[in-house]
Amino acid sequence: MIHTMRWFGPNDPVSLMDIRQAGCTGVVTALHQIPVGEVWSIEAIEERKNLIEAGNDKFVPLHWLVVESLPVHEAIKKGLPEREQLIENYKTSLRNLAECGIFTVCYNFMPVLDWSRTNLNYEMPDGGKALRFVWEDFAIFDLYILKRPAAKNDFTSEVQIKALNKLNQMTKEEVSTLTNTVLLGLPGSEEAFDLNTFQGLLDNYKNIGDKELRENLYYFIQQIAPVAQEVGINLCIHPDDPPKPLLGLPRVVSTESDLKQLMAACDIRNNGITFCTGSLGIRTDNDLTGMIEKFGERIHFLHLRTIKREENPLNFHEAAHLVGDVDMYEVVKAIVAETHKRQGEGRADWNIPMRPDHGHQILDDLHKRTYPGYSAIGRLKGLAELRGLEMAIEKAEVII
Repeated sequence: MIHTMRWFGPNDPVSLMDIRQAGCTGVVTALHQIPVGEVWSIEAIEERKNLIEAGNDKFVPLHWLVVESLPVHEAIKKGLPEREQLIENYKTSLRNLAECGIFTVCYNFMPVLDWSRTNLNYEMPDGGKALRFVWEDFAIFDLYILKRPAAKNDFTSEVQIKALNKLNQMTKEEVSTLTNTVLLGLPGSEEAFDLNTFQGLLDNYKNIGDKELRENLYYFIQQIAPVAQEVGINLCIHPDDPPKPLLGLPRVVSTESDLKQLMAACDIRNNGITFCTGSLGIRTDNDLTGMIEKFGERIHFLHLRTIKREENPLNFHEAAHLVGDVDMYEVVKAIVAETHKRQGEGRADWNIPMRPDHGHQILDDLHKRTYPGYSAIGRLKGLAELRGLEMAIEKAEVII
């Protein structure tokens, strides 16, 4: 695997030198300053690329290997008439990225919200902090803070009662923290959605169910994947996180069946997958190693992390990279087997970019302000563990 880390640009408290010293040769980033839907110009791409590669003549070289993410405009997800121009803009951005030598582009198709959590500072037994999702806490937000009209349909009466009882014991500060956590904007931003306007964003999807969202996704990929093939870009969709409907919104990239349908909707290798073991691993019905074997040739980017399902299986928290409910040994063994297979086929992209996804806030980072899940030391620890696991598997030749 090619070892990379996500970098949020010049304002990221984790520096490029930190990423280099962690043992990475690749950087995963995006032009967060450009509004969603606008074209990424060659000038803007080159400016970021040059920033990443500055110092390559003196230090271990770093390269911008993966775009995460080239975001998909909500009008495309909703299938509105203006999607045609927005798709053309997306195609232009892909061509410009290829012109600049960047050939892996991650995106997602989650409506309104990106990944969702209810706690960004869940204290672990060792004193570190992790991201956590608690279904009852999400119910508190949905039922009693947002007061979404149809929310009661999504929660059992038992959960509704427990959520209300818990809400009555919360302080104003705790309610505010939960609200801002659920409404947190996309990665790369510390700004949350506005509660007063958030219901309106959801209302825009009132006529868009599972079927319609799938159709809009397949239409989008059918338009852009041929351009990606033409310029040599591998597109890789990120799974839903969590992989289930939330806030009355459909989610259509959560299961093996979802991925199979998407791959079939545009059956070219450039229409591929960001294989996130954390997102997919939340569901007990996702066989991760089996999915790697089935979709191996279409996996263009790897997010390696694990989660721990709690006593209530709807609750989970981010576990350390080699523990939890994802069998990382079997996952990495399957990935190594896939890379060997690609080498045998003579594929130029045999070596898959990987980043240690998320990480606990530990040690000195407990006293620093960082993007949730993206502190330096927790990811460094995860990367070290994953690199060691990969090397051990290669050395033991267990893939033969």
